[in-house]
Amino acid sequence: MAGLRKASAYSKKKITPYTRASKVRSKSYVKTVPNSQIVKFKMGDLKGFDSGKYKTVLNVISKENVQIRDNSIEAVRQFMNRFLQQALGKEWYLEIKVYPHHILRENKMLTGAGADRMQTGMARSFGKTIGRSAILKVGKVIFLVGVKTPKAEVAARKLICSVKSRMPCGVRVEVAGNKS
Repeated sequence: MAGLRKASAYSKKKITPYTRASKVRSKSYVKTVPNSQIVKFKMGDLKGFDSGKYKTVLNVISKENVQIRDNSIEAVRQFMNRFLQQALGKEWYLEIKVYPHHILRENKMLTGAGADRMQTGMARSFGKTIGRSAILKVGKVIFLVGVKTPKAEVAARKLICSVKSRMPCGVRVEVAGNKS
């Protein structure tokens, strides 16, 4: 099976959202919608966060317009989940605030001898669906991390610093109180 294209093929390009999946067959431009690879959007102590036990909330916010593929979001989620479980036990809350609606397409090209006779080049180059991504604007919250103690806040900030290199965009951290 062929691997994914590099993220730079999609992440910083000017895009128009491509999400059209209609019940009316003639208007459904998306023939197959790939499944989202994100398994969970809320993790940790859900009841404690809803009841307002987590006073410190760290928001991870995008610094630029970008699109992030769902496999990238899932990889960061798994890393953050594992780190928080090891460092803080059960005293944390993590939420993914973006959803991958945008559907990515690829016009696959053949390689090898005689490939030029089999493919159509840029004629009929609409492409097949290969994945999903979330479109982010400047200032959009990507992740939300809730912690109880100042020591846990330091650990969460350390985690976010290590996550920055895994994200296709620059991110900043804002501290907010729990509004629940």
